[in-house]
Amino acid sequence: MLARNAESLFWIGRYVERADDTARIMDVAVHQLLEDSTVDPDETCRRLLRVLGFAEPAGALDVQTVVDLVAFGRDGVTSIASTIAGARENARGAREVTSTEMWQCLNTTYHGLAERERASKRLGPHEFFRYIEERAAMFAGLADSTLCRDDGYRFLLLGRSIERVDMTVRLLLSRAGDRPTSPTWVTVLRSAGGHDTYLRTYRGALDAGRIVEFMLLDRLFPRSVFSAIGEAERCLAELDDASDNRLGSGNEAQRLLGRARSELEFLEPGVLVEELAERLLTLQDMCRKVGDAIARQFFHSTPWVAWIDAGAVELDRVPVEGEL
Repeated sequence: MLARNAESLFWIGRYVERADDTARIMDVAVHQLLEDSTVDPDETCRRLLRVLGFAEPAGALDVQTVVDLVAFGRDGVTSIASTIAGARENARGAREVTSTEMWQCLNTTYHGLAERERASKRLGPHEFFRYIEERAAMFAGLADSTLCRDDGYRFLLLGRSIERVDMTVRLLLSRAGDRPTSPTWVTVLRSAGGHDTYLRTYRGALDAGRIVEFMLLDRLFPRSVFSAIGEAERCLAELDDASDNRLGSGNEAQRLLGRARSELEFLEPGVLVEELAERLLTLQDMCRKVGDAIARQFFHSTPWVAWIDAGAVELDRVPVEGEL
């Protein structure tokens, strides 16, 4: 597979996952701000922007200002509209490795953003967030049902898994300093789409420690950090078949992911909440390093070649043995 196509699929996976997770987080946060009069809008909005990686604007913040910035902003690659545009642009440049259904889904989603933005002005931002969530789910289903399980599919899944780890960590970081009994921990589950699954798993017992364990360590919940790291590891193992390597993995990204997974897997019971913020920041830094390592290994392994004067090369060239 061409490196540019692999990179496009990787970033399609990341962009769609980022748009989906951002829409989920924003949807729950906006509902909380509108329904709970005890919540300070400015403080909550600033925390939300920090979690999502946005610069905090000057002045008091309200719901509409944050929605306009996070959902509709087109001055970067972090807003929902920008990530959808980025996914579509990557798919447009890699049509030979994406299915027609995937391209049509992204293209239709992109062209429907303006109408959904106008509808959100009339009916509320939930309309826009629900549209993004539904289209992201449709894209994931089309990718699973129309792509062969080859390297292209693995790069798409790899990008989605890395982004899922990062977004789940950001979500937990937004509540790392809250009291264990705070009701705001429920918003973590709702934002990740895991509220019902959590209640069935723990028989309705809402506890901060269990919520953190569920979001970080659960083997069966696909949006947990442990599950997403495992998925990324499997993709990398299939992309870089090093079965004859007797000294372990020579892949830097695999080493980073394996170390993070092992640290989570073999933690002593009940200590996960201790120093939670430090653990989450370490995982976030790991995601950044893994992304850089993947880019070096698969996308930018060949150095840039600059054209120089052919005559100068001929004059400086050393003749090989036997050449006149």
